[in-house]
Amino acid sequence: MTSRRQLLQTSLALGAMQVFPTLSFAQAKRLVFATFTGSWEEAHKAVLVPAFRKANNNADITLDPMLSVDQIAKVTAARNNPPIDVMLHDPGPALVAIGQDLVQPFPADKSANYKDLIPEAQDPQGPAIFFQVVGLTYNPEKIKTPPTSWKDLWKPEFKGRVGITTLNSTLGTGWLVEVAKMFGGSESNVEPGFKAINELKPNLAAVAANPGALATLFQQGQIDISPGNFNAIQLLKARGVPVEFVAPKEGAIAFKTSIHVVKNSPNRDLAVALIEAAMSPEVQTKLMQAPYLIVPTNTKVKMEGEIAKVLAKDHAAMKQRFVFQDWKKINEQRSAWIERFNREVKV
Repeated sequence: MTSRRQLLQTSLALGAMQVFPTLSFAQAKRLVFATFTGSWEEAHKAVLVPAFRKANNNADITLDPMLSVDQIAKVTAARNNPPIDVMLHDPGPALVAIGQDLVQPFPADKSANYKDLIPEAQDPQGPAIFFQVVGLTYNPEKIKTPPTSWKDLWKPEFKGRVGITTLNSTLGTGWLVEVAKMFGGSESNVEPGFKAINELKPNLAAVAANPGALATLFQQGQIDISPGNFNAIQLLKARGVPVEFVAPKEGAIAFKTSIHVVKNSPNRDLAVALIEAAMSPEVQTKLMQAPYLIVPTNTKVKMEGEIAKVLAKDHAAMKQRFVFQDWKKINEQRSAWIERFNREVKV
């Protein structure tokens, strides 16, 4: 038997459909944005979500933080009725999502902000809304001389004090590739990298599931040094946790992070609106500032503060200073690498 409350909910939904004829029943639900864990979730909750809601009649939105590989798995398992409306991806997973037809094009021709992104960020399958930079993160109270190279992780004095992430994260896979290169390998040959990681085992204190969990290990005092995201540690610093970032002499890793409308999302218009907000100079300017320090992609946002001081003064300098990896080549073997890592690397 239909309850009075159910009748009222149906009446309200029908009213919404009359006012907004493009809305369906399925569209009258909250937007689900799969952001990343840790500092990204906090930054998006504090800056992006309020900006999106203000510009979209206080629209309902939920953040569902998870790794890119988990986003892809969730959407693949329910293609016709995806549990996510907007995905956030690093280069490798973005290629997978596009290749598996899990996303739909962003209407760049109707966007107010798309044209202002740097050329490398303009992709109609999913524009890039920020860059991530991976280098060495360390506790300056425990490590008085700042590290200078990826090779420092293998120093005997760091026995039982090093943290890394699994290869499910872009941080972990990208770092493996750089370690492989350091010992004669490449994006298609990471055997030297696996050999080096096996030799690193005496120094390992923890293998974190994701970059957010890795950053938390500093707060808990479980590790003193790790490969890490520049912006992942900024919230910890703001809370008084002793942790610093340095670019290794081999070059810090940089990669763009793109945002995508999920194919068959019932909330396409709201998904597009969220991406529009994420590209805006207002949102990117706030995210660039402390405590988030997220590298912008909108040309109207001038790099300043800690980002300009520690990373680069502009995008041209970024391209000169940092290592940009070939994720098309990496993706060819990444699944096998993940399986091998999970099998061989345990603490």
